[in-house]
Amino acid sequence: MPIPDFVRELRAKVGHSMLWLSGASAVILRDGVRGPETLLVRRSDDGQWSPVCGIVDPGEDPHAAAIREAAEEAGVEIAVERLAWLNVTEPVIYPNGDVTQYIDHTFRCRWIAGDPVPADGEATDARFFPLDALPPMSRVYAERLEVVLADRVEAVLGRDWLGRDGTR
Repeated sequence: MPIPDFVRELRAKVGHSMLWLSGASAVILRDGVRGPETLLVRRSDDGQWSPVCGIVDPGEDPHAAAIREAAEEAGVEIAVERLAWLNVTEPVIYPNGDVTQYIDHTFRCRWIAGDPVPADGEATDARFFPLDALPPMSRVYAERLEVVLADRVEAVLGRDWLGRDGTR
């Protein structure tokens, strides 16, 4: 995965130490022939299927980052409908030893145009899946999709979407 220039500059100063960054996830939905579908990309770094995700650039609004990432990663045009989840991720340790933690803004988005393609090298595949035929994905990405599909009126803050006993 390409590293944004501002992160590269920070890493030159802090090495592998924890970086606190803002992220944006776009759960992109559309009405398919047989029902609702979501766009997923197969990440080039680990082969996982996920919603479109990326780092918010300095000064960039998180919803604008979601729109930009959808165009960059999957070649599609989207509209952000609303913020669905504001959540802090677990620390991420990359293969090179870099440690990062994200405040992730998960947005419910609507597909407008474009056939999905892995556009910028961050993904090896991009396609729509019927909601009843999703590929396996890690808990982190599945939860983002689950929160959006719950279609709550208000944004979920933190882990509050989980019940007291840890169930949904």
